[in-house]
Order: sequence, then structure tokens, then C-alpha cells
Amino acid sequence: MAVDDTAKNRTQQVKGKAKEQVGKATGNKKLERSGQADMAKGEVKERASKIKDAFS
Repeated sequence: MAVDDTAKNRTQQVKGKAKEQVGKATGNKKLERSGQADMAKGEVKERASKIKDAFS
């Protein structure tokens, strides 16, 4: 897995977690769900990259 891809995926997860927490703190369900989606996207990309590397 390329280091820059890993960093991008982890950054997306951290941003998602921050959005989720802000959404919870402010009662903004839309922002909270958006954060959860960002975290999930980052996790999926990271796992896909690991699988890709396993077959390379």
C-alpha cells in the first residue's frame, strides 16, 4: 500500500470522525451522518488498497 494512499484514507477517517462529533454536539443529524459516511469511505478504501496489495 502506498504511504500517500494510506495517509489520505486515514485523513478521510479522521475528518469524518470530527464531523460526526461536531454533528452530535450540535444536534445536527445530517452532519453526523455525513461524518459517519466519510469514515466508512476511508475504511473501505484502506481495505481495498490492502487487498489490492495482497494480489500484487
